[in-house]
Amino acid sequence: MRAKVFLFAVVIMVSSLALPAQAQQPKKAPRIGWMEFSGSRGPSFEAFLEGLRERGYMQGQNINIEYRSGEGREDRLAEVAAELVSLKVNALVADTNAATVAAQKATTRIPIVFIYGDPVGDGLISSLARPGGNLTGLIFLF
Repeated sequence: MRAKVFLFAVVIMVSSLALPAQAQQPKKAPRIGWMEFSGSRGPSFEAFLEGLRERGYMQGQNINIEYRSGEGREDRLAEVAAELVSLKVNALVADTNAATVAAQKATTRIPIVFIYGDPVGDGLISSLARPGGNLTGLIFLF
């Protein structure tokens, strides 16, 4: 269920990025940067790809996913975020609290979709109703 909710939020965001500015311009496939802490390409990533396919998005055809991992090292996430920002991705997806913090430090322009425990309590967003800045996402209260 958690992965499905996450998937829905990200797919809605990606869909909005794919709208063409003018009919005469060739479509450029949106580029999404996926930041993962562990490098396991876990169930959230697989659900994300499945949801994109269900909505007609095919990797390498009409959407590009730039996958990067911190390889289980929190200190590597800043480098991962900087690399994805330099690739000029249209959005970043951060799978952990640490990845979200690294992404937020790397950019204030690129939308960041987070999977997070307590972004309000940690000071990343002002409120759940109005997160502000370039952050949006899902929180899970256990």
